[in-house]
Amino acid sequence: MFKLIAYRGEEDCIYTGKINSGLYSVYAGGTRWQFRNFGIPDLLVSMRTGYRIEGWYDGGSIFVAVILVIAVSALSNFRQNRQFVKLSKVSNNIQVDIVRNGRRQQVSIFEIVVGDVVCLKIGDQVPADGLFIDGHSLLVDESSMTGESDHVKVDLTQNPFLFSGTKVADGFGRMLVTSVGMNTTWGEMMSTISNDSNEQTPLQSRLNTLTSSIGKVGLLVAFLVLVVLLIRYFTGNTQDENGNIEYNGTKTKADDIINSVVAIIAAAVTIVVVAIPEGLPLAVTLTLAYSMKRMMSDNAMVRNLSACETMGSATTICTDKTGTLTLNQMKVTKFWLGQEFVNENGSSSLAASVVELLHQGVGLNTTSSVYKSISGSKFEFTGSPTEKAILSWAVLELNLDMEGLKQSCETVHVEAFNSTKKRSGILMRKKGENTMSVHWKGAAEMVLAMCSNYYDVSGNIKVLDNFERKYFDQIIQGMAASSLRCIAFAHKQVPDQENEVGKIHIEENCLTLLGLVGLKDPCRQGVKKAVEECQYARVNVKMITGDNIFTARAIATECGILKPNQDMESGAVVKGVEFRNYTPGNEWRRLIKYA
Repeated sequence: MFKLIAYRGEEDCIYTGKINSGLYSVYAGGTRWQFRNFGIPDLLVSMRTGYRIEGWYDGGSIFVAVILVIAVSALSNFRQNRQFVKLSKVSNNIQVDIVRNGRRQQVSIFEIVVGDVVCLKIGDQVPADGLFIDGHSLLVDESSMTGESDHVKVDLTQNPFLFSGTKVADGFGRMLVTSVGMNTTWGEMMSTISNDSNEQTPLQSRLNTLTSSIGKVGLLVAFLVLVVLLIRYFTGNTQDENGNIEYNGTKTKADDIINSVVAIIAAAVTIVVVAIPEGLPLAVTLTLAYSMKRMMSDNAMVRNLSACETMGSATTICTDKTGTLTLNQMKVTKFWLGQEFVNENGSSSLAASVVELLHQGVGLNTTSSVYKSISGSKFEFTGSPTEKAILSWAVLELNLDMEGLKQSCETVHVEAFNSTKKRSGILMRKKGENTMSVHWKGAAEMVLAMCSNYYDVSGNIKVLDNFERKYFDQIIQGMAASSLRCIAFAHKQVPDQENEVGKIHIEENCLTLLGLVGLKDPCRQGVKKAVEECQYARVNVKMITGDNIFTARAIATECGILKPNQDMESGAVVKGVEFRNYTPGNEWRRLIKYA
């Protein structure tokens, strides 16, 4: 065991290692990193042999090579992990919707305290342990903790517990935080798990195989040379400098025999030393350190070298659309009521009954919220980008009063949005009335298929026949071709007696179409250039999306993934449902076929 201490700033970086194992540890600031370096034990054996055979020159050079390999590897890993820790603090700083002091707001996941009320929706990670307060159809994926793939239903009666680290699979709700940080179930479980990993990178594995093969060949040759030289010596076929036979049976002195055998063994060991590529670890380590420095200058932060090697071999990149290629900053830019386009300031010409239904369909069927201070005049919207865009449009353009709406209406049942249905619905009742109303909101093509009538600007209900349906399809496709996400609203009145207690079901047929809105999500700056650089490097870029196929085509064309005259069947754009069904067989080959 030996120890090498290098000081960097205010923290000390301590290296320890066992010569015979090739496993090394670096301690810095109370943190330990372990790594394997190929050829180090062989180099140290070579160094000791070099001292005995060639003096200080060979042994000293090997010693310098060992020190350089250890120092460069330790320093590279130390800097790499420090940078990764800084990056992790930024990437782990998730913004969470909470209710604190009666106001809904977004705070960092690190700022959540016991007593906060956290608002959860599909795709959210539960940030702390807590108790379910209210919500609808809340299903949680607890596979990260229990290993069970079945989703767990959370409600007030049978299972009100929510655990940190799990994910919301369906529905939405609110929970009261009861424990945070290492006091959660997830924190206690993580504290018992060791983070040490001795897994080798592909390059290290291949180089270890190479050095092992070279060592085996060297040992085999050295053994054969040793056997041949010993046979030649003891059979009297070797001569000294004067031409005399070195071994002459019992006439040869014991000291001469020992000296000759030691010389033969030294020659065999020399072959082993020469066969070991002592410069290989140094060359590889310096090359990887230089590569990491180049990548850091390009803002590419990678903790494990295996990830760099994997990305260096990548030929296809699959990317999401919303929030990756686009800014995920939605805004309603178009509104159709019936077959007429409504201008930005044309809401005053709409029938009052239609506006009231739109208020109900937007204000009650949403997971977003709006806040306005007593002194201030500016609204604050929280929630998902799509929900915020629609709610802000209703509040600012249609003069929606959320507080008044919630006081005058009661929500009876909720069907939460998910990626399969692509729509959400509510069953509501106005206080003091005997009838209920059904409101659906979701992907325009799916909501339109549920409708048999539609409202016009004057508030009249008209039949939605095949001709009218084709016209609405053209409107939806036109907005999608302009890279707009199209959302439809539909409504139906349902008498109270149709809904028995315990068997509440939201009607999905014979609805009346209220209107269509188009939401614009602009592309990120620099996306098109990045796609062009990938394509120039012969790396295929594919977009995976669950949006309308026409919207996906428009965004893909705008980003340069799809050429203007290129067909969607080429494979550059893949629907999410199709992608989830891919297997490591022919389907994956079809995915990478497009070039």
